[in-house]
Amino acid sequence: MNSIYLDNAATTPMRREVREAMRPYFSERFGNASSLHRWGREARAALEEARERLASAIGAQPSEIVFTRGGTEADNLAILGRSRLMRGSPVVCSEIEHKAVLATARAAEGEGNPLRLLSVDSAGRVDPEALSPLLDEGPAVVSVMWVNNEIGVVQPVDELAARCAASGVVFHTDAVQALGKVPVRVDRAPIDLLSLSAHKIGGPKGVGALFIRSGVELVPLIHGGGHERGMRAGTEDVAGAVGLAVAAELAVAEQAGFAERIGALRDRLEKGLRARVPDLVLNGAAAPRAPHICNMSVPGVANEALLVSLDLEGIGASSGSACSSGAITPSHVLLALGLAPEVAAPSVRFSLGRDNTDAEIDRVIAVFPPLVERLRALAAATA
Repeated sequence: MNSIYLDNAATTPMRREVREAMRPYFSERFGNASSLHRWGREARAALEEARERLASAIGAQPSEIVFTRGGTEADNLAILGRSRLMRGSPVVCSEIEHKAVLATARAAEGEGNPLRLLSVDSAGRVDPEALSPLLDEGPAVVSVMWVNNEIGVVQPVDELAARCAASGVVFHTDAVQALGKVPVRVDRAPIDLLSLSAHKIGGPKGVGALFIRSGVELVPLIHGGGHERGMRAGTEDVAGAVGLAVAAELAVAEQAGFAERIGALRDRLEKGLRARVPDLVLNGAAAPRAPHICNMSVPGVANEALLVSLDLEGIGASSGSACSSGAITPSHVLLALGLAPEVAAPSVRFSLGRDNTDAEIDRVIAVFPPLVERLRALAAATA
């Protein structure tokens, strides 16, 4: 039985090109990028080349890229870096943000910055009109993710950023699930801060970056030797930066082809499952979505039992964010859509990647309905 991995929104396998590009910096090119000798200069050159390549991939300037230990740190630096600069000013974010943003916004609230949550409609989209009255309060930062990690809904980032720019308010977007799936360019919209993560696009874990538009001020979170132009102290991970840059270049170059092929696979999966399990609820399907995420509620089935049953069949899926694994409460994202808890709780997320095939999707379509039928019968028998 061949295994089928459909949890690419949680993490992706490292690409061969990325692994090969990183390899020298684990061995012969091991220098500290802050050292002045030849080993250090070699490392510094690689680090700055990675910065240039990543910047070019998203339409930024190299000086606007700060490497971090991941998307979560980038989100923290964006939000707390602004809230601590503007004590007492509100922080605005959508109610369906990743916990990396929501928990950070709650932390800012605990430090004296009121939290304002933007609601979403039943499809999971923020209404830009709802932002306007909040901008009158002079927020420290507005943060709305580009692509939701659970339901794949694409937010109107360009319009939200434009409204913030017109009001002189800094706009941040978590683009961790967006890069490589939808066009992501900071030179085409007035985005001030943008978070990225390598392991979502075939890069290494524990590496990310924050785009900080020139002129935007932040308070650093990590203090020390003044690395990353004083924004992120600590010896730079040269290998990780190289890996992120290569992964980002590949993801951007392949984005259009990925969206077409993977979007067709996603649609095939949804059509096949809905034909065989008619009462499935496709979450977020009424809004524009990134091509790789399919989230569905399966009434009458415990999602833990369904995920375990899928795993026993060699199929890897999830119930939502990997950062909320082990949670027994319904997803905050699905509840925000207005779903009743008994509909939101039994949900499964399939997230596709570049290695998935038609044959794999066909196997899921064949396996999934009998599992649902069996689990429903078991639940009815034990009720």
